Amino acid sequence: MTPFTREAVEPRPLEHRAFLFGGMDDFLGTAVPFVREGLEDDDRSVVVVVKGTRLEALRDHFPGCVDDMFIDADAFYDHPVRTLRSYLELVKAKDPRRVHALAEPVWQAGWSERETLEWARYESLINEVFQDTGASALCPYDTSTLPPRILEHARRTHPRLVQDGGESESRRFAPPREFSAGVDRTRVFPTPQDSEYLPLTSHDLHELRQWVGDRADRHGLPGQDAQNLVTAVNEVAANALRHGIPPVGVRLWTDGPDLFCEVGDHGYWSDFSPLAGFVPPKTALESGFGLWTVRLLVDLVEVRAGWDGTFVRMRAGR
Repeated sequence: MTPFTREAVEPRPLEHRAFLFGGMDDFLGTAVPFVREGLEDDDRSVVVVVKGTRLEALRDHFPGCVDDMFIDADAFYDHPVRTLRSYLELVKAKDPRRVHALAEPVWQAGWSERETLEWARYESLINEVFQDTGASALCPYDTSTLPPRILEHARRTHPRLVQDGGESESRRFAPPREFSAGVDRTRVFPTPQDSEYLPLTSHDLHELRQWVGDRADRHGLPGQDAQNLVTAVNEVAANALRHGIPPVGVRLWTDGPDLFCEVGDHGYWSDFSPLAGFVPPKTALESGFGLWTVRLLVDLVEVRAGWDGTFVRMRAGR
């Protein structure tokens, strides 16, 4: 008897389109046929991740569908890198069927420019992370409520656009590496003069963990968030001591509800990629796993690699 072997499957390209619509009728005119197309294809698994009234309207159009096909976007889109991981888990769970997702990104009026850019980066990363999965994603953007800069991000992060009943190539599209590098160039990286500083001279990081934990508690971070920050700083510091050039140290400061920790060393990360830590490695042994994990643990991670050193800044908010 010959052992069972699964035939090799050719990589299937991702379909990633921005759907620009105005009003409920315009939304349903494209969303309903898109969902129906997926339901009629046995090779696809449909997921609907949209907001509020649009989610309820689609439930009404497809009353016979299982409830877990419908997901509230406001709850799902809680953190760019964690949301990326959630979609990865979804694609893995549905394999060998292809995910067919109506996926509405969430944009909040009160977000800072940094938060907005990180969510735009997330949309761009979809093109890299899911490029060979055969998934199909249609991402709705409401032109009647979203500001022009968000719609411009949509054009730059999606290879194709759907609007007014037609589809076209997005001439403004930027590949993920280019888009991510552009996001990084917008950063302002000041360090307050009154920040606390802890030099790191030993690979024994017990003092560092205690130091960060005490300040996280004092700042009022919830227990799990405080522990996540301690774990993230410990991981980055251990990496700096292992691969960086002394002196290595940690700066810490607060800004309103946010607590910042920055690990720095004098080494130059010469092959730094703007996608570092955003594209999940296949195993824990693969390069980049540590930074991917750190991005999952805290609210925001920013990396600056220059001739004056390498600096990894982590933010956690209460």
